[in-house]
Amino acid sequence: MAAFSRSVTTRRTGMGKIRRLGAFAALALFACGTAWAQQYPSKPVRVVIVFPPGGATDIVGRIAFQKVGEQLGQQFIIDNRAGAGGTLGASLVAKSPPDGYTVMVYSATLIANAHLYKKLPYDALKDFIGITPVARLVGMLCVHPSMPVRSVKELVALAKARPGEISYGTAGIGAFQHLSTALFANMAGIDIVHVPYKGGGPASVATAGGEVQMILTPISEVLPHLKSGRVRPIAVSSDTRVSQYPNLPTIGETVKGYDFISWMGTFVPTGTPRPIVDRLNAELKKAVAEPSVAANLTSQSLDPMYMAPEEFATLLKKEYDKYERVVKLSGATIQ
Repeated sequence: MAAFSRSVTTRRTGMGKIRRLGAFAALALFACGTAWAQQYPSKPVRVVIVFPPGGATDIVGRIAFQKVGEQLGQQFIIDNRAGAGGTLGASLVAKSPPDGYTVMVYSATLIANAHLYKKLPYDALKDFIGITPVARLVGMLCVHPSMPVRSVKELVALAKARPGEISYGTAGIGAFQHLSTALFANMAGIDIVHVPYKGGGPASVATAGGEVQMILTPISEVLPHLKSGRVRPIAVSSDTRVSQYPNLPTIGETVKGYDFISWMGTFVPTGTPRPIVDRLNAELKKAVAEPSVAANLTSQSLDPMYMAPEEFATLLKKEYDKYERVVKLSGATIQ
């Protein structure tokens, strides 16, 4: 009986040592991670922007990380890795060391692509940690001035009277312009023709030139044509009116329940130490709150945006479900 008691005591003592060692190891890792975060960044950080220079995502990434670089006294080097709707850049980042020295700037297209592409070399929700969204992007519904419409109500009525005759331009299959317009057409009960171009810029130019009759595109991409009067704005895609165009109604004021916005967010590979994620989150929060940064974004018709990593993770899951539905009704697929 005594031997049994000694055996039990020995096992308990052994288990206690294991638990203490585990606790010490966890504490050491936390301390190491915290120290690493305090020294971070000790060398230049690569910022992979998954779209070409000049687009909304590129503009947001450059504005935000120029400020973060100033705050931290370190270089954040922009690396545009465009191609295949951003999937080439995302694939590169997913395979990068999770050490905080590779950061990605992507839009909600990250989530849309999970439903558009039949096979991707990464998992949009599992292979990245969202740091924070940086800017909110609202779309503007515009028509060529030759169109005899000045409101969503008139556009819907014309489209119903001329099914299959009105065309709209997009940046390509599954792009913001495509999915936002497909949702609008579905909810409004109209039949309009999709004409994909190689980018939002060419699609906006095509609308301004009358090649297509309408476009629902990020405001920043249609600004030059608004100023020249070559397109006519009739509504915005958000559920509330935007401060830059307070007299422009929302699509949802006519097509009840319609709401389609996008965002540009920042990500790191899964496995990046939490203290570094928190450091980047704090610096980006500080950057977008800076009046000069906010004014710079607003001048591009973009709204500054910030979330804690947990809030962003919740948003990403909601967006995943939303885009599953929107992509399905659009009928879009990419091999």
